[in-house]
Amino acid sequence: MIERLDYVSINGPAIASMAKAKNDMASISVRLRAVVELRVSQINGCVYCVDLHTNEARKAGETQQRLDCLVVWQECPFFDAAEKAALAWAEAVTLVAEIGAPKEMYDALADHFSKKQIVDLTLIIAQMNAWNRLAISFGHVPDARFE
Repeated sequence: MIERLDYVSINGPAIASMAKAKNDMASISVRLRAVVELRVSQINGCVYCVDLHTNEARKAGETQQRLDCLVVWQECPFFDAAEKAALAWAEAVTLVAEIGAPKEMYDALADHFSKKQIVDLTLIIAQMNAWNRLAISFGHVPDARFE
């Protein structure tokens, strides 16, 4: 895919405002945030964000095996109950038009996260969906790495 336009150059202040909001969601660990952002990006099919958040997750200490198994997290013993509740919520919020935000998924969050963390997690998911839509709409892809 060829990048259609450089949305950052065209409206940098708006993009910077979105990026700055990340600082206000610090109640969620960097590692969990990266995994949730990666899962949302996988669902949405955003190549740029999958690449970015896979690397962020690794830098935050995530193992390659857990990253490899993220697409099948429900069947995987490597994710604990809190992580599974966060991932289920991420999928529900991402697919909200199809499945809503089921009460049982919300209730599972409350077993592991504070009200502030639930709000922050939901903001992270909503913002990731917005970032995915920007990157996909404008054809933003990562540069190739030869590691």
